[in-house]
Amino acid sequence: MHCPDCGVSIVAFDVPAEFVDCVPGDTSMVGLCPDCLGLFPITAGTEVPDTPEFERISDSFPTEADRAVAMALLVGLLENLALYRSEISLLLERVERAGADPLLVLDRLATDPGIETDLDLRGRRRQLEQLL
Repeated sequence: MHCPDCGVSIVAFDVPAEFVDCVPGDTSMVGLCPDCLGLFPITAGTEVPDTPEFERISDSFPTEADRAVAMALLVGLLENLALYRSEISLLLERVERAGADPLLVLDRLATDPGIETDLDLRGRRRQLEQLL
């Protein structure tokens, strides 16, 4: 599946039951665009790989499933921080509990030359610090 905004092949993954309430809509499969960092639902019947290619997002993005899924959802929801505040707080906690530093990941994504997002990652990072 390709990103409807920029045409890049998205990183598709299944959403574990513990995070289904964090996903907009009623889907349990989503994809994160490694270029624009948009989060998109995957339509039923689309094959999702057993091992998502989170390394395609950035060298600094976690690749271990417990860290990567929560971080991907967090990044995908940042565009609507006010709407998804509680979900983002939960995801921040889960990423940290899994052993990754979500704020450091955001810092590195903000300076990654391969990412071309309209999202102000530095500004969102400052806002996330207030949630912690």
